Amino acid sequence: MKIPRSFARLKGFRFPREVIAYAVWAYYRFSMSTADVEDLLAERGIVVSRETVRLWVNRFGSHFADCIRKDRPKPNNKWHLDEVVITICGVQYWLWRAIDANGDVLDILVQQRRNAKAARRFFRKLIKQYGEPRVVVTDKLRSYTKPVKSLAPEADHRAHKGLNNSIENSHRPTRMREKIMGRFKSLRQAQRFLSAHDQINIIFRPRRYKLSSHSYRHARSDAFALWDDYTVEMTA
Repeated sequence: MKIPRSFARLKGFRFPREVIAYAVWAYYRFSMSTADVEDLLAERGIVVSRETVRLWVNRFGSHFADCIRKDRPKPNNKWHLDEVVITICGVQYWLWRAIDANGDVLDILVQQRRNAKAARRFFRKLIKQYGEPRVVVTDKLRSYTKPVKSLAPEADHRAHKGLNNSIENSHRPTRMREKIMGRFKSLRQAQRFLSAHDQINIIFRPRRYKLSSHSYRHARSDAFALWDDYTVEMTA
């Protein structure tokens, strides 16, 4: 990705918005630390500290994620739900994730519990955003049964561990980033990072094995064009 100098500068920021957007893109698109992004920018003659990169990521990552959510087409009405344990400061939390049949992440929610109340909170959040699904696939955790039945009575709930392999695979990028970051430092940090990370990777990680080289390059160009549009919409 080139770093042009064509967009208006953000008020109160020393660097152009293209530089900030590039740093945010590199951090979320690749398995990089803030120190790695600092070095990447330094190679391009842009000297910033890793702390500055961290502030940019925290401040503007949610902006790009929100833009992607707003513009994404309506997801497939077959959902896969799963939960995985993450450790934050020595305490176990549960990361609840939902994807559609195409493998695109719908949403995530980090919670302290793995019970019916937590399942209801997460499922209600999904329905509020996307409406009721046609099919809900979960593992055999019984906590899903009542929330799905009460909040989406017309949905076909399939509780079978073997049907949920696709969402099991979607946890892998989280594990990779968790390792690079030396584990998450707080619940808020985990929620903020993963919410942005999963959405940004929707447009920059198309299923390459399903695309020809020409189609993949076209999808990549479209993703860069969208990113430029979202950069223009950045506000201080």
